[in-house]
Amino acid sequence: MSFQQGLSGLNAASKNLEVIGNNVSNANTVGFKQSQAQFSDVFANSLSGASGAQVGIGTKVSEVAQQFTQGSISASNNPLDIAINGQGFFRMSSNGAISFSRNGQFQLDKTGHIVNADGARLTGYTAGAGGVLSSGAPTELQIDTTDIPANATTAVHELLNLDSRQAAISATFDPNDPTTYNHSTAVSVYDSLGNAHTLQSFYVKTAPNTWSVYATNDGTQIGSGTIGTINFQTDGSINTGTTTSPFVVPLAVTTGATTPYNVSLYLDTTTQFGSNFGVNALKQDGYTSGRLTGFNTSADGSIIGTYTNGQSATLGQVVLATFVNPNGLKPIGNNLWVESSASGQPLVGVPDTGSLGVLQSAATEDSNVDLTAELVNMITAQRVYQANAQTIKTQDQILQTLVNLR
Repeated sequence: MSFQQGLSGLNAASKNLEVIGNNVSNANTVGFKQSQAQFSDVFANSLSGASGAQVGIGTKVSEVAQQFTQGSISASNNPLDIAINGQGFFRMSSNGAISFSRNGQFQLDKTGHIVNADGARLTGYTAGAGGVLSSGAPTELQIDTTDIPANATTAVHELLNLDSRQAAISATFDPNDPTTYNHSTAVSVYDSLGNAHTLQSFYVKTAPNTWSVYATNDGTQIGSGTIGTINFQTDGSINTGTTTSPFVVPLAVTTGATTPYNVSLYLDTTTQFGSNFGVNALKQDGYTSGRLTGFNTSADGSIIGTYTNGQSATLGQVVLATFVNPNGLKPIGNNLWVESSASGQPLVGVPDTGSLGVLQSAATEDSNVDLTAELVNMITAQRVYQANAQTIKTQDQILQTLVNLR
């Protein structure tokens, strides 16, 4: 008699229960991928070859295959948490040793590196001056928390409507006397050190379809006369043939910044209609220095920092890696895998390109374990274990009967 079949069945069922138990225990592990025990039958070798009447000698576990299906995405309160929606793995570095993970629970260490709970550093493309990404070999991502430098204003764009019904003014312009001008508007501009200055422009109608433009810097008139003249056509649009734009306005400052510095005042889209004066748009390209207040990760992996001056800048970009055979990856614990000869070389790229998934900031990917299904599988595995134990018991009873023959 042979107990081999029943014994192999017991071992296989026990291994299946271990796999199910591991899945259940990791049902709340972020980024965990469930496993599945796969079995194959076993036949003894025969010198004369297999015959149609040959009986197998049991079963064995052929592979414990991980199921890299997508887990649900859950929102979190940590802006550094990142979820992958689609294919790909985070590329992590531990003192130069590369591993891969689907767990996007990250934080900053004392050096500004983005790390997981075990200190492994997230890798990607670093940003240089002006937020230009270095798209060579991925390196460990480090958030630069230095202040963003000030940017001096070089251009001001004003979209105005000057009231054509206004009467012409012949009095000498005086910025402190509202009767010497028809309209005015003001905008904050910045010098090379980020100090704010008030550039105020004044519009004086001198003749039909003709307006003189004056300006002050922090209340002081710029120059002794106009900074330019606007001529309009009869349809209310600027006569570009007789109007020179932009007007170059030299600003003198006493803050220690570059002085004077020129600001170009663009009025190309200004109109003169028979309606009230209005400022429809007003913008300038300067800003003061700013301190980093936070950052988030966009769908393509770009880490965008926001600053106190309202500006934003690219601080780096997260990369993802895929494999021809992800089931060939070797798990090493702590939600990490390493490549193997079976998985092939990692294919590294930017999220949302090729077959790579997209990233979602302030979110995590839940375990893909279906707890209900695992509990049902556990019942099935238990029945299989009991059935194999029963075959051993039956074999034992038959053998006992043979032994008792007289």
